[in-house]
Amino acid sequence: MDKVILACDHYNFDECLELANERGLGLEIQTFAYPDALDNHPEWITVYEHKLRNFEGERSMHGAFMDMTSASLDPKIVAVTRDRYLQNLDIAARLGARAIVFHANYLTTIRNAPFRRAWTDRQAQFWGRMAETAEAMEIRLALENMWEYDPALIGDVLRQVNSPWLIACLDVGHVHLFSEVPFKEWLADLGSFIQYSHLNNNGGRVDEHRGFDDGVLDYKTILPMLRGLPTPPLMSLEIESAAAMRRSLPYLDLVPASK
Repeated sequence: MDKVILACDHYNFDECLELANERGLGLEIQTFAYPDALDNHPEWITVYEHKLRNFEGERSMHGAFMDMTSASLDPKIVAVTRDRYLQNLDIAARLGARAIVFHANYLTTIRNAPFRRAWTDRQAQFWGRMAETAEAMEIRLALENMWEYDPALIGDVLRQVNSPWLIACLDVGHVHLFSEVPFKEWLADLGSFIQYSHLNNNGGRVDEHRGFDDGVLDYKTILPMLRGLPTPPLMSLEIESAAAMRRSLPYLDLVPASK
């Protein structure tokens, strides 16, 4: 059976919660990835705690990503990034989330080797400390590819930190939009680090978060490749609407819906 969760935001949380309860799925809560929620709506945390009080599915979160630069050369920028991520960890603990997705945010226009090596070292220093904090809280950190053009940009950081509390979140849509490296090479490079994935479809030009049946990606080919990994990943349907999520469920190996 596939391990499946639904990525939900504040606007569609109730719909996703209903679908997750109906089909025995989990939730990836993305509400607290945004500055407005983090700074202006702390009361939402209590609201979510209440709504999740009887929820039995797996829970994860998406962390802050806008303007976050964990490998900045400016220590004050790194400190701001760390504070945001620690804020996310505290919220995750309150909501019972066992994993948080963060972005690496490599500057893809800079491709010289010395910058890349130094960037990797700074990332490893940052995420090594974060992984120690996460371990104490028993929350895994999943590093997601966004604009990264090469899987080793993520993989080299994970190999250097070498902690079970820091894993890869493979975003399938991002691979096909922002990298020319074949998908199978991403799987080969990241290998057993891939324990989390973001799944959606797109038209080949923009990161649109469509359902599996609506776009250029062939999920009848992609899903068996993910299932063949050393540790088949948690599959997060990062899809814009609950209706499109529902249309995507037949592609997955799930317990049949109750009649």
